[in-house]
Amino acid sequence: MSARDELLAVVPGAVTFDRDVLEGFRRDQASWSEAGWPMALARPACTAEVQALARWASRHRIALVPRGAGTGLSGGANASDDCVMVSFDRMARILEVDVAAMIAVVQPGVLNVAVKDAARDVGLWYPPDPSSFEISSIGGNVATNAGGLCCVRYGVTGNYVLGLEVVLADGTVVRVGGRTRKDVAGYQLTQLLVGSEGTLGLITEITLRLRRPPPPAATVVATFPSLETAGHASAAIMRVADPAMLELMDRTTLRAVEAYRPQGLDTNTAAMLIARTDAAGVEATRVSAACEEAGATLVVVSDDESEGQLLMAARRLAYPALLRMGSVLVDDVAVPLPRLPEMLHRIERIAATHATVIATVAHAGDGNLHPLVVFDPADPDAEVRAQAAFTAVMEDALALGGTITGEHGVGLIKRSFLPRQLGPASFALHERIKQAFDPDRILNPGKLL
Repeated sequence: MSARDELLAVVPGAVTFDRDVLEGFRRDQASWSEAGWPMALARPACTAEVQALARWASRHRIALVPRGAGTGLSGGANASDDCVMVSFDRMARILEVDVAAMIAVVQPGVLNVAVKDAARDVGLWYPPDPSSFEISSIGGNVATNAGGLCCVRYGVTGNYVLGLEVVLADGTVVRVGGRTRKDVAGYQLTQLLVGSEGTLGLITEITLRLRRPPPPAATVVATFPSLETAGHASAAIMRVADPAMLELMDRTTLRAVEAYRPQGLDTNTAAMLIARTDAAGVEATRVSAACEEAGATLVVVSDDESEGQLLMAARRLAYPALLRMGSVLVDDVAVPLPRLPEMLHRIERIAATHATVIATVAHAGDGNLHPLVVFDPADPDAEVRAQAAFTAVMEDALALGGTITGEHGVGLIKRSFLPRQLGPASFALHERIKQAFDPDRILNPGKLL
């Protein structure tokens, strides 16, 4: 029996070799990054099928590339030539919501918003909220350790993963972590697998911690005469308050969002900060004072929840709004908070140096910036300048003691920068870990390492 025939038997009724179908699965949202042609797409429906698939792949030395909802921005779910794409869209059930234990057990294909809804239905809350929360899967969120708007106070995906069921490259099924909130027995393999981008194992079940819902929030909106001033205000806010959200949008982003979906945003200001606080009212006063002392041109405080939600929606619209202007290279760097103003200044300088549009949004309270490099895909020179600007942003982030990725992952597009950030000894350790989990390097090859 050929390898193809075996594959059809391994995942019965859920394997296709049709190129038209494969085209829709072979890359994520980093559409400008390279993507190979897979030999097949497999859509397992249970852990046993994933296990059989891994055993088949290991036997034939065929690569497996796991895929969630395909909303990633780093090429982490892009196909390699002759691989099998493994889509988890058929493993999309919420298996359990335990109200007493305040946990949810879910399959990897469940959308983030579905977990939020299930938690809300029983009076609980799942906080991690990437901008793509309505369309991204929990499996993908775990694979990249996704952040989001409220992570400045409530943490990223990894802070809510208590346990995982994982299929290793040879088909071994392991469970790491569990249902308890504290567990220091052995190495912390759960946190090692979170953010590993599918290079160490195929996640088939996730146990998530839930919380009580937050109290009603107040929203502070401030505008600034320069990006650097907004950066200084962000750092000052974090020294005096603990906001539930602190987001920055520059003028280019504000204008793009307003053109895409008019909301009355101030498109003449250099930058806008949106802060949300669900602590006592005094915290909103501290945030406002920090903005005013940093040089804000306008500060407005509102306890109207609908207004706050509208502003959050405006922030989430940044990426789709900018896509209307051309192709977008989404950078994802983070710097120490005191270096945030300088990084914002450097981004402006990079845009001018390379004659390229860069629209900056940021999870400012975390020092996590998303400089969105916009270019005309029909203009080869513009694409070259955009790529140079994208690279320069990463170089400057490292120069300021930061990281090449805060939440989107390394994937394909930042792989060459990882050794530089980690250093030789740490990178070699990464290689040894990969060897222990996946000695034949069949799991998402070419990504991260």
